[in-house]
Amino acid sequence: MTDLDVVRVFVGADGSGGSPLGVVRAGTSVPAVAARQDVARRVGFSETVFVDDAARGEVDIYTPSVRLPFAGYPLIGTAWLLREHGVPVDVLRTEAGDVASWVDGEFTWIRGRAEWVSGKRTQKFASVAEVDALPSPPAGDGWLYAWAWVDEAAGTVRARGFPRRGDAIAEDEATGAAAMLLAGELGRDLRIRQGEGSDIVARVADEGWIEVGGRVAAAGAHPLPR
Repeated sequence: MTDLDVVRVFVGADGSGGSPLGVVRAGTSVPAVAARQDVARRVGFSETVFVDDAARGEVDIYTPSVRLPFAGYPLIGTAWLLREHGVPVDVLRTEAGDVASWVDGEFTWIRGRAEWVSGKRTQKFASVAEVDALPSPPAGDGWLYAWAWVDEAAGTVRARGFPRRGDAIAEDEATGAAAMLLAGELGRDLRIRQGEGSDIVARVADEGWIEVGGRVAAAGAHPLPR
């Protein structure tokens, strides 16, 4: 039976937080898009990844309700997991483009472009308290990344992510693509505390590239829901 590996991505230094991710390393065992979407819905995480070719880094990403051309935390989690299973990958191939990946200390990194992040909107709030006080989710439609400065000079941010897609995910614990988008909009490096305890680093590189990194932790393996 095909396994579903589960990892937590953007774990804090104390082991808290981290967004759960499902990874089907034997992705070709579920070849049809409709079947993959059904698996992602049954798994119920913010995202589930199907690895179609581990050696080449070919991946396919789904939320419980939509297929994604690009996403941040699923790519970081998948890159980390493949390395743990003896298949280090330097590039992950998505519909949006090729995403470089590497490890530096305890962080796994990816490099992408803010324009690959579709359907997300950032909104600045006046204080961390205002972000923390938001209901989950706030009223309205469309993917919202609510944020406020913790220390603007230091580039530290408090953020929460609300997909508001109409599926079962009210709030994302951690989101790499939204962090990439915010760093691109602000044009500066950021350290982001999101959700209950997730830790995200975003760095602005040359020629429009943005790097996002974080810690990943294993959270077990389970039979794939059918």
